[in-house]
Amino acid sequence: MSAWPRPTTADIGLRAFAASPSRLISEATLGMQDILLSPKAQKSINQHVRHTSQWQISSPVTDGVKHWDLLLVQWLEEVLYRSEIHQQWLVDCQISAVWGETDVMLSAQVSWVDSDRVEREIEIKAVTSHELQFTELKQGEEIHSKWEQVPDFQGPGWFCDVVFDI
Repeated sequence: MSAWPRPTTADIGLRAFAASPSRLISEATLGMQDILLSPKAQKSINQHVRHTSQWQISSPVTDGVKHWDLLLVQWLEEVLYRSEIHQQWLVDCQISAVWGETDVMLSAQVSWVDSDRVEREIEIKAVTSHELQFTELKQGEEIHSKWEQVPDFQGPGWFCDVVFDI
């Protein structure tokens, strides 16, 4: 996994790194799910029966600009919604996004388990835009971490920071 919890003043944050924007959304998603799990559930999550589905969301495109950061927030909110309302706890996902002139369609091939069987340690109330980043690093470009438990990264690649309201 390429996502690390990071400290914030009152909530909990996450930094993730990946080679592409789609993979970065996957890594951030898996990182969020990992934050929610109790230590016991982290060890036993693979013992549950897995189901597969395709989940999709769409979002408007403004001024022809690819707002990966806003798409990330919308997707993470969808994952939380499906867990709470449909009892589908996402375990793994493969993301693709198709950008059109007026909207973007994010499609995910997901693996999920019944969320009623998953023991959680915390609850995320919302995905925020506070300190939200979704940034490409060019070859040789570096992002230095200000948090001891989160590593530095060097491009090429993408990184994101997202903060959750708990």
